[in-house]
Amino acid sequence: MFDLRIFSIRESAHRIHNPLTERQLADFGAALDLRAGTRVLDLACGSGEMLSSWARDHQITGRGVDLNPDFIASARARADELGVSGAVQFVEADASGFVAEEPVDIAACVGATWIGGGVPGTLDLLRRSLTPGGMLLVGEPYWRTVPTSPDILAGCGVQSAEDYLTLPDLLASFGAQGYDVVEMICATEESWDRYQAAQWLSMRRWADAHPDHELHDEVRRLLVTEPQQYAACTRAHFGWGVFALIAR
Repeated sequence: MFDLRIFSIRESAHRIHNPLTERQLADFGAALDLRAGTRVLDLACGSGEMLSSWARDHQITGRGVDLNPDFIASARARADELGVSGAVQFVEADASGFVAEEPVDIAACVGATWIGGGVPGTLDLLRRSLTPGGMLLVGEPYWRTVPTSPDILAGCGVQSAEDYLTLPDLLASFGAQGYDVVEMICATEESWDRYQAAQWLSMRRWADAHPDHELHDEVRRLLVTEPQQYAACTRAHFGWGVFALIAR
């Protein structure tokens, strides 16, 4: 079962809560040809690095929404650090069902499509905040190689290989839902490592500092099992990407 407290521990040092590096995020913003004043809504925004760094680099404005109070606090601090707190704001709230009061130019959910019950529902949710002709950004895993072993599937955190699509099938599914794919950026093995392996150091430091905490034994268990599981499962089989879509 998902535990928000453990998620906060494992990603406490992350600025980006997905397998993208800061360089990739910057490259993606440049590829989208963001213009000054572009209005962006980011649902399940994490620590807000996408909004804050794009506000610094491209003078966008935006709002990020996330349920995790630790991440929202980090997002606000990062916006202050980058001098963009007047351009972006961060709201501690459930992103599921969140719709902007005024339409935005870009509506994003980068790696949390559970907020809409999957990709189709998340696209429908995002579109409710979008100005006509605007752009959606959705982050989603896909299979690089489809595992057949039940143990590998379990290690990837899924019950069935049908839980995700291959990259060609994922791209085709966007078309079937009425969208053109106009840009994308995908994780590399290096960016997967930076995202995943950085969690182990955070967990180790937390466990050392909190030997009597009720979560200590569970964090220790994860620290022992996850490196091998990651190498055999996630790193070997999963891709991940952010896809820019415009309705046809």
